[in-house]
Amino acid sequence: MPSRAIMLQGTGSDVGKSLLVAGLCRALVRRGLTVRPFKPQNMSNNAAVTADGGEIGRAQALQARACGVAPSVHMNPVLLKPQSDIGSQVVVRGVVVGTARAADYQARKRELLGTVLDSFERLRAEADIVVVEGAGSPAEVNLRAGDIANMGFATAADVPVLLVGDIDRGGVIASLVGTHALLPKSEQERIKGFLINKFRGDVRLFDEGLRIIESHTGWRGFGVVPWLKEAATLPAEDAVALDRPRAAGDGALRVAVPMLSRIANFDDFDPLAQEPGVALAMVRPGQPLPGDADLVILPGTKATIADLAFLRAQGWDIDLLAHWRRGGRVLGICGGYQMLGRRIADPDGIEGPPGEAAGLGLLDVETVLKGPKVLEEARGRERRTGAAVAGYEMHMGRTEGPDRARPMLELAGGVTDGAESADGRVAGCYLHGLFGGDGFRAAYLQAMGGGSELAYGVAVERALDAVADRLESVVDVDGLLAVAERA
Repeated sequence: MPSRAIMLQGTGSDVGKSLLVAGLCRALVRRGLTVRPFKPQNMSNNAAVTADGGEIGRAQALQARACGVAPSVHMNPVLLKPQSDIGSQVVVRGVVVGTARAADYQARKRELLGTVLDSFERLRAEADIVVVEGAGSPAEVNLRAGDIANMGFATAADVPVLLVGDIDRGGVIASLVGTHALLPKSEQERIKGFLINKFRGDVRLFDEGLRIIESHTGWRGFGVVPWLKEAATLPAEDAVALDRPRAAGDGALRVAVPMLSRIANFDDFDPLAQEPGVALAMVRPGQPLPGDADLVILPGTKATIADLAFLRAQGWDIDLLAHWRRGGRVLGICGGYQMLGRRIADPDGIEGPPGEAAGLGLLDVETVLKGPKVLEEARGRERRTGAAVAGYEMHMGRTEGPDRARPMLELAGGVTDGAESADGRVAGCYLHGLFGGDGFRAAYLQAMGGGSELAYGVAVERALDAVADRLESVVDVDGLLAVAERA
């Protein structure tokens, strides 16, 4: 018999599905079950590299961690990585298969359903239960034809659904009842109940709200989940999280990161945000880079040349040069590293129209964007401090030039990565996840007069356990398992 499965869909994006799936995965594992996460289709530039050399959404990598297993390309068989407002890179089972405008992709989705179902069945074969995450909302009925992310998948795979509503944003009753009204009867019946997420205050005050939702939909409530402060410790799924204002913190060491329009893998900075001695400022468009920053980090991006133009349009290039002239440090990661060089060329139009652009000129290197895409985990050490590093590379492009003679990193197998200026104040590399390593982070901050008090991996594990604890106390997990059993 196939294993059990349950799918969490939402009344909209950013209602907290990813965190709930991660917490449920951890809770079910602690009950002795073999669990796998699954998301048929994801849209995010926050990605992770799998051990088999593919890439999936960062949220599914976190969910795999919650299950105590290595991430697999089958956990997120279709990943869309936006490169512009109307087009995305299309990744299928971890491999880039091309780019597509939004309208064109709608026509291609039907072709991908078989691949999605095959990956799902592979996970079912190795698990007691698969916890599936939807994308967006099933109420987007204008996009229902060819859907592989929500009800299209749930119907094809015959998986029961719980619908998640976000009470923090307001209108949760209308969101749930409205979703019910828009769905055909067969899909209304596939939804076995609902969860209210992000509740603040006395939950008893929402008792009448629960009765109203149940009476209008016929669905039963499976629980009201409070605002989970532990979410701040865990990597966010996509850049929607960056739209929420966050205090810079009061640490003595000040770090600034400009929020590029196509910022990618911004979870690189989560460990810095949690360091007591660091004040991390994610600088929004329209704001200057802070003049008192000790370090400016240029992040990864899905569209390097376009975001270099965006950076200049914000005036951040002027701020960055002023910061450097004052003696400040600059670090570039992946696309940010490419920007620090003298020139970036995209002759084949990999990230947009073919062309090239002058870089910021803080490193004497040049980059040519070309394939194949590098997707691999890596380990080694930082050359200046000798600290161990571990992370992953995820990029198109090759960077060369005189400053490559001073690589930032020395990796296993005699490979070097990155470059440094002669005075060591400007550096860049392709390795994501650097700051997740406690040893490197401590050594890097100490070199700037700071220090580290954080065990990041331990903090992530504690946060997953805390979320699981909370869900066990407020969600009818036994009822959820019963629904999955009957499917």
